[in-house]
Amino acid sequence: MTVAEPVVYAQISAEPLSVGRVADRVGHRRAGGVVTFTGLVRDHDHGQGVAALEYSAHPSALDRLRDLVREIAARPGVVAAAAEHRVGRLGIGEVAVVVAVAAEHRGSAFEGARDLIDRLKAEVPIWKHQLFTDGTDEWVGTP
Repeated sequence: MTVAEPVVYAQISAEPLSVGRVADRVGHRRAGGVVTFTGLVRDHDHGQGVAALEYSAHPSALDRLRDLVREIAARPGVVAAAAEHRVGRLGIGEVAVVVAVAAEHRGSAFEGARDLIDRLKAEVPIWKHQLFTDGTDEWVGTP
């Protein structure tokens, strides 16, 4: 059996994200499991009410995200990986980030998806500006 190149997809967008679109990007005939993670804007953080979030991305963010997705997709047993992150102003309940990993077996899919979201948050230069209900604000993830 010939092993095809892994499927890789990454996007940063001001448009609303779609879990289905990201999951569809990792469809692969070798996949025995697909794991997705969806990050939503919640109404609180560290005991404070959150009114909205604003995400900003460094010009290098998409390249870094593509490299990360490519790295996850190249792992043994993983056949595809995808990620989309939103930028701009988001309200409570909106989708901020979606990742999906397809693998031959569920363990590799779960591990890949967890690593992808954890590393995306730690390594991709996308910054969160939290706007609190009391009128204060906070930047998260800035250098």
